[in-house]
Order: sequence, then structure tokens, then C-alpha cells
Amino acid sequence: MTGRFGASAIFILTGAGISAESGVETFRDKGGIWSKVRLEDVATPEGFARDPEKVHAFYNDRRAGLADVDPNPAHRALARLERDFPGRFTLVTQNIDDLHERAGSQDVVHMHGELSRCLCGHCGAKADAPAALSTTTACHACGRTGGMRPDVVWFGEMPYRMEEIYRRLVEADLFVSIGTSGAVYPAAGFVAEARSSGIRTLELNLEPSEGTFLFDEARHGLASALVPAFVEAVLADVPSAGRPR
Repeated sequence: MTGRFGASAIFILTGAGISAESGVETFRDKGGIWSKVRLEDVATPEGFARDPEKVHAFYNDRRAGLADVDPNPAHRALARLERDFPGRFTLVTQNIDDLHERAGSQDVVHMHGELSRCLCGHCGAKADAPAALSTTTACHACGRTGGMRPDVVWFGEMPYRMEEIYRRLVEADLFVSIGTSGAVYPAAGFVAEARSSGIRTLELNLEPSEGTFLFDEARHGLASALVPAFVEAVLADVPSAGRPR
């Protein structure tokens, strides 16, 4: 990717597309997770109340699957950008995997929670999740069983840290959406929020998202190629930062 960005504050949003090349299943694509299982059964508070064992089995399988995948060049490029970019940098992800952190990113905002964490429905305490959660898992804080759940945001629940996310977004001068479908709100509305604030917007996605027309620029292709090229273009203006490491 050519061209200088001249940004002093960058806000990055990532979605399932950035992890797809690592082998993490997407949700909404053809053949994705929601084509195989009903989201109402495994991704809503009501589904958990109806059949917690089914929900635990679903997320336990996904948690175990993370052991078989690794960060790809797109994850590593964003970790480099965070390290070498001298301005304000924000990385918000809709993903519940840990590939950004494993690539070296230090400050990741997981707006939809994390597979590696669990939440007590009784007292609200959070902790690192064991390899397998179940209805007999006891909360480390209150000691009760039957209420532990994955610390992920389900449909009908409010994403995490939204006030902070919107504050960081309007403080940016470049908004970049990477690997997102543009179909899930509130994240799908970030581009409109950025445009209304006069922030430059860029989409990097395998194919046009539902909101492609809202972006100032769009580049379509593999994240593993587009994201490193974008990072190179940004860091080209930063002394000593434009060299690959």
C-alpha cells in the first residue's frame, strides 16, 4: 500500500477476518459458526439459562482450539505499530481470541470479552478461565457454583468499555477497520461516528463490508498482506521505525 497517512492518533478496530487466516473460525461468513449452531442457543443469556452445559461445551471447544492456532503477519504488524508509532494508538477488537496479545500487543481493548476469562453470574467476579468450565466450577470470590460463564459478551448484552472506546475514537485522526463484516453494532457504527467527527477512515478487509461506502478509502484482500503494508506506510514517516523487525 502506498501513500502517507500523517496520523498523530490512530484507532484500529479488528474483527474475525484478521484471525481467520490463523485458522480461527469466523461467525457470519458462509460456513461460519452461525451456519452450524444457533446463536440463540450458545450466545445469549437465555440460552445459557436453558442449557448451561451446552454453552460450556461450545466455549470449551473454542478455548481448546486456540492452542492450535498462532498469530499471523497482520497481528504481528499491529503489535509493531503499537510499539513504534509515536502518537496515540488504540487497538479495539471484537474478537475473543488472544492472538493480538500473543503477537506482542500490550494494550488491547476486548469489547466482546475474552475466551481466556470467566465471569461469575452470582457476584460478578472475573478470573482466568480454566481449560474447561462447567456447572460445577466454583467462583474464586464467592465460592458458589452454577453461575460461572465465559467472560464474553452475548447478544442482548452491552459490549465492554464503550465509554472509553468512544472517547478514544473521537480523539483519533485515523480510523482503520480490519477484517470486520460491518454488520454487528455498535462496532458497525464506528465508521459513521468517525466520519461525523472529521476523522479519516480506511477499511482493510477481505471483501467489501456492509459499510464500505462509508469509508474514505478501502483496500480488499488478505489481512496478512494488507495490514503489514499499511503499517509500513504509517511508519515510513517515523524516524528509525520504518524498518522491519
